[in-house]
Amino acid sequence: MVNTTDYVGTLFDDTSNPNKITVAYTMAFKALEKGHSAALILMVDAVYLAKPNSLDGVDIGAPFEPAAKLLEAFVEKGGQVLVCGACMQHNGVAESEIDPRFTIISADDVIDMVMGAKGSLQLT
Repeated sequence: MVNTTDYVGTLFDDTSNPNKITVAYTMAFKALEKGHSAALILMVDAVYLAKPNSLDGVDIGAPFEPAAKLLEAFVEKGGQVLVCGACMQHNGVAESEIDPRFTIISADDVIDMVMGAKGSLQLT
């Protein structure tokens, strides 16, 4: 079971949609900056973003920071990156392939986190 958090962002797209990736990490980091706990859940095709260095080159330009920089700042400040285990299985992403700082979660965990959060943002 994953801990509850104040803010939950869910991301569904891979690098084919850099705008959504950037906004997801930007908003999750902003939640941390405002003193909230925050988690970003990678679901559907976003599970490919759980692989190390997958955000390299994702940069939509000013006023936004590059996605890899946002990820590092988010994790460093205590943000959780969570990865849907069923989505990983469906997309053929093995546990050994994902960033060791990330946590694999179940559908039950997703529901519990979203229902227990003070706020959420779904980027679908």
